[in-house]
Amino acid sequence: MLQIHEIYKSIQGESTYAGLPCIFVRLTGCHLRCQWCDTPQAFFGGKEMTVQHILDRTAEMNCKLIEITGGEPLLQAEVFPLMEALLERGDRVLLETSGSISLEPVPSKVIKIMDLKCPASGEVEKNRFENLKLLSPEDEIKFVIADRADYDWCLKQIECFSIPQNQILFSSVCDRLELKDLAEWILADGLNVRLQAQLHKFIWDKNAVGC
Repeated sequence: MLQIHEIYKSIQGESTYAGLPCIFVRLTGCHLRCQWCDTPQAFFGGKEMTVQHILDRTAEMNCKLIEITGGEPLLQAEVFPLMEALLERGDRVLLETSGSISLEPVPSKVIKIMDLKCPASGEVEKNRFENLKLLSPEDEIKFVIADRADYDWCLKQIECFSIPQNQILFSSVCDRLELKDLAEWILADGLNVRLQAQLHKFIWDKNAVGC
């Protein structure tokens, strides 16, 4: 049984899959409290659903790209059978995770999008850097950047852990850092990272939920 906050179909707003129709399965609960969190509504509530119920619900939505997100989805043990079942059905499965929990049990065919926490998040000490060794070339690493100090910290991590830049996503904290500023820093430093603009916040209201 899984505690599910919401299931909905929308346009993927982040990662290299941005712009594609995608089903989001958002699990309830998170052990982190990032200062800039844009989904605090997922900390509590939701309803219990079986893996089969989730499979049936998502099958009705006619979309083969599915993202498992939260909250922090890896807090719930049944998420692993869910991911396996979706893969067996032939879906392409994305996992959005904080990276503060081991990725070892995650099925290898799941595309992992790991969010390394920058200092301004207030949760930088929770990063589990050993997860970097468990990522495949198809997986992605996201940095949500609030200011220049966060940006400089990201550069240090990229160098320290020899993170391939083609796997890196840079995102700005909404209302804290202008995308233009982040873009200019990336260009000035000659980085080969992907700037992401959270497309869904431009299509709908930046505070909208479930879309």
